[in-house]
Amino acid sequence: MRLLLDSFWRAAFYCLAPRVIGLSLLPLAIMVVLSGTLGYWFWDDAVASVHGWLEASSLLSVVWRWFEGVGMPNLKSVVAPLLVIFSVTPLLVMGALLVVSLFMTPSLTRLVAERRFAGLERKQGGSFWQSLGWSLVSMLLALCAMLLTLPMWLVPPLAMVLPALIWGWLTYRVMAFDVLAEFANREERQAVMAQHRLSLLAIGVMTGLMGAAPSLVWASGALFAAAFVILIPIAIWIYMLVFAFSSLWFAHFALAALAERRERSMDDVIDVPATTVAHSLHATDRLASPHEPFEDHHAH
Repeated sequence: MRLLLDSFWRAAFYCLAPRVIGLSLLPLAIMVVLSGTLGYWFWDDAVASVHGWLEASSLLSVVWRWFEGVGMPNLKSVVAPLLVIFSVTPLLVMGALLVVSLFMTPSLTRLVAERRFAGLERKQGGSFWQSLGWSLVSMLLALCAMLLTLPMWLVPPLAMVLPALIWGWLTYRVMAFDVLAEFANREERQAVMAQHRLSLLAIGVMTGLMGAAPSLVWASGALFAAAFVILIPIAIWIYMLVFAFSSLWFAHFALAALAERRERSMDDVIDVPATTVAHSLHATDRLASPHEPFEDHHAH
C-alpha cells in the first residue's frame, strides 16, 4: 500500500510538467486525424445503417410508438448516432492505448528513470516488436472478454464492474510490460508482475474508471451536434491525459518495485559470502581445538 500511494502522488505531480502535457498532444493529433478520417468516410453510412436497423426492428417498434405517444417522435435520430459512438468508442480507446503504449509510455518511463532511478541498469528485456505483439494480443483478449460479457453489461451492478475490470486488466498488461521492457530482463519482469499483480491490477482499474469520464463528453457531442467537432477532440485529449497519468503511475510503481527487488538480491549476495566465511572460521576453530591439549601436555 505504501508503494501504491507513493507512486500515485508522484504520478499526479509529474502530470503538471510541461513535457508530459506536450507528450499528450502528439497522440491527440494522431487520434484526431484518425477519427476525423473515419468520420468523413463512414459516419453518414454508419448512422444511416443503424437508423434503418432501428426502424426495421419489430421488437423496437413498440418502444418507438410509446416514445411517439409521450411526445418524443424523433428519438431514433438521436439514438442512432449514440449507438454508433458507443460502438466505436471502445475501439478508439484501444487505439489510443496502443498509441500511448508505443509513443508516450517509453518517454514517460525514461523521464521517471532520469529523475528518480538514474543508477538503475537497463537490461533491455523487451524489444519494440515484442511490446507491440504483447499489446495486440492483450487487446484481442480484452475484446473477446468484452464480447463474451456484453449481455451482462445490461445488469446495473455489472455494468460498472465488468468494463472497469476489463479495461483495468488491459491497462495493467500493456503498461506494466512497456514500463519494464527497457529496464528489466524477462525473469525480473515476470517476477515483478507476479509479485505485485493485485496492486498493478488496482492501478489499471482505477485509471480505467478515470478514463470513463470522457464518455460524458462523447455523449454531449452526440446530443449537441454543433459542438461535436470541439467536444470530441477534448474527450480524446482527456483520454490522453488519463493514459499519461496511468503511464506515470505504472512507471513510478514498477521501477520502484524493480529497484527494491535488485537491492534485496544484492543484500542476499552480500550475506551469503559472509555466512560462508563465518562457517569456515568456526570449522577451523573446531579442527584446531584438539591439538591445544596435546601441545600443553608436551610443554609440561
